[in-house]
Amino acid sequence: MLNIIVDTLGSDLGSAPVKEAIKNFLKLNDDVKITAVGNQDELKELEGLCEIVHAPDIVPMEAGPLEVMRMKNSSMFVANRLMKERQADAVVSAGSTGGFLSCATLLLKTAPNVKRAALVAPFPTKIKGKKVVILDIGASNENSAEELVQFAKMGTLYSKIIYNVKEPKVYLLSNGTEAGKGSPSGKEAYKLLDGKEGFNGNIEARNALSGEADVIVCDGFTGNVFLKSSEGMAKMMAGMMKAAFKKNLWTMLGYLHVKKGINEMVETMDYKSTGGAMLLGINGVVVKAHGSSDAFAFQCALNVAKNLAANKINEKISEELANE
Repeated sequence: MLNIIVDTLGSDLGSAPVKEAIKNFLKLNDDVKITAVGNQDELKELEGLCEIVHAPDIVPMEAGPLEVMRMKNSSMFVANRLMKERQADAVVSAGSTGGFLSCATLLLKTAPNVKRAALVAPFPTKIKGKKVVILDIGASNENSAEELVQFAKMGTLYSKIIYNVKEPKVYLLSNGTEAGKGSPSGKEAYKLLDGKEGFNGNIEARNALSGEADVIVCDGFTGNVFLKSSEGMAKMMAGMMKAAFKKNLWTMLGYLHVKKGINEMVETMDYKSTGGAMLLGINGVVVKAHGSSDAFAFQCALNVAKNLAANKINEKISEELANE
């Protein structure tokens, strides 16, 4: 039976959606044990469904690595500590991204043969139902060429396991498609990846979500800028469209004619089903759910954690990298 540790505090919406997600998840997964970490007074409705561990403190969003490690009674620290002590299969949190990544990295350590852990997330593409896996999106600010090569292998395994892509197409995110384009580490990584199975060269940001690529590799700084730029652009476009259709009676009537297409676009861009971001290359499955996750989104994060743990992705990563 798989054991998943859940940090129930730190979410933008509080513990309510996390509790609902746990209940819905357990109804469908009787082969998984959940350990819920948080304020026991808030978790009474989970009694009898899962183990409850009291840890009332919440890690603030701006907390640095040292502060997180000092907060011994925080739900985030206790969840990661239990993950290590019990050798649990996965840990999931919707709390502070920086705090969670720091705590997991410092307590759980990187897996054998892994040079640097990478934060990976699936992004929507213009092809309905298809996601592109992008890493690193912020676990580090700088990465060497050798680390980027490892990210390509990690992303390939993730794409195969989560999205059942038999032969993932891997690209490097760059400022041009030519082999000579890119950052110094990116250009060196291109040389190391050139000719390797699955590698298709460079891809520009404007084509990253076209559906052409299955895996896109970049350093953490570039990936985080891409992530936040994409989120900002999507939010701006949604606001502009909403304002355009609300201009007058005629534009509101026009909306009725394109409502189906708009709904399909919203469904394609919906982040909730992705389950958040995963820290690959750590001893154990580490899943960072969106801070604003509702019950459905957090349940998807639990599904991803189970899938990754059941498929022993970190063991496979270590085995793959041992053959370098």
